[in-house]
Amino acid sequence: MTQTSIQHQREAAVELPTDNSEFTGEPGDEFPVEGKRLTEWLDMLWDERGLLFRVTAIGFVAAILTAFLIPKRYTTTTRLMPPDTQSASSMMMLAGLAQRAGNGLGAVAGDLLGMKSSGALFVGVLQSETVQNRLIQQFDLRKVYGTRYQQEARKKLGENTSIQEERKSGIITIGVTDRSPARAADLANAYVKELNSTVSQLSTSSAHRERVFLEERLRTVKQDLDDADMQLAQFSSKNNTLDIQQQGKAMLEAAGTLAGQMIAAESELEGLRQIYSENNARIRALNARVGELRKELSKLSGKNGEPGNGTAADSSGGMPYPSLRKLPLLGAQYADYYRRAKIQETIYELLTEQYELAKVEEAKETPSIKVLDPAEIPEKKSYPPRSLIVASGTLAAAAVCAIWIFGSKRWQVTDARDPRKAFVQKVFAAVKLGIPERVWRQE
Repeated sequence: MTQTSIQHQREAAVELPTDNSEFTGEPGDEFPVEGKRLTEWLDMLWDERGLLFRVTAIGFVAAILTAFLIPKRYTTTTRLMPPDTQSASSMMMLAGLAQRAGNGLGAVAGDLLGMKSSGALFVGVLQSETVQNRLIQQFDLRKVYGTRYQQEARKKLGENTSIQEERKSGIITIGVTDRSPARAADLANAYVKELNSTVSQLSTSSAHRERVFLEERLRTVKQDLDDADMQLAQFSSKNNTLDIQQQGKAMLEAAGTLAGQMIAAESELEGLRQIYSENNARIRALNARVGELRKELSKLSGKNGEPGNGTAADSSGGMPYPSLRKLPLLGAQYADYYRRAKIQETIYELLTEQYELAKVEEAKETPSIKVLDPAEIPEKKSYPPRSLIVASGTLAAAAVCAIWIFGSKRWQVTDARDPRKAFVQKVFAAVKLGIPERVWRQE
């Protein structure tokens, strides 16, 4: 038997069936067509088992290298309790928050007014550029991610972050993936802090607006109160007045006492003059006492000249308090300054009480962020799945090798006059012409 006939017999033995007819059970047929085809495929693989084993082994080694070269990633999660949205004021506050925050949160406002859970708004705030920019700056994520622009860092952070709200319970889950387990936990907890801070800053509730108004008003009233107290203090210091009413009452009592003492002394002096001469020691002493009392009474009443007039009374030192003659005028001016200071003090006290109440009400209306499960440092990696990568790579290498074996066998048994084979050869020849001659001549 010639070599050519042996080759034809081998090709006929491995020729794949081209029809798709099923086994009809006719006499003389022992197996279905599918069984024969499977046997032929297995026979092909057995004949090329060496190649199949080598390619599979190479795929296994390459998959192992790939699995261990991929950097590890760690994922941690934190869970938040659903926000309290029972009050209508809180709902309106959150709707206004959505409109002001921007970055896609405006669409959430419609859902919120449609009585959806305000947790959707919190998810929108967490995904906003404002929160992402703060986290990027806080953790220097542009350096961590190896990006130059802020936009690229935000994109990377968004890819590494998963924020979801459970429909039934309303619990919000924040998952963060990072190469560093500690940084992943810190980022997840930082999301919660930024959410709380942003909600407080963008609060638009009526209590918040009232608190802001009272805060500005308090600053103005405090300045007016300080000015009024300063004017009252300067007036009192200039005119030696502390309390006009008490001071006037005390001066009237002192003037009455002096007048009574002077009248008594004058009566006693007249009586002594009836008995003794003017040179008597008792008369001289009593004369001196009456003169002193009259002088003190004149100072108190202001009859002997007022301070600043250059009179003898002033040159002797004057009095450390205003005279009775000036008390009515000073009293009117003092009352005006005192009334202004008292009014400003009363307004300040009332505004302070309202301000404290507004702060309490604002705290009630602002949705609080309650952490159900804080983020912890993960102990095990979440990526890559090395076992899956090794198994997938090995199976993929084996499958590609098997397809190559089946394809090459089919190519060998295909008639050269087959139009499909002729077309493929034509295309291959055209491609080969585009390759430099030194490359394909080496084959």
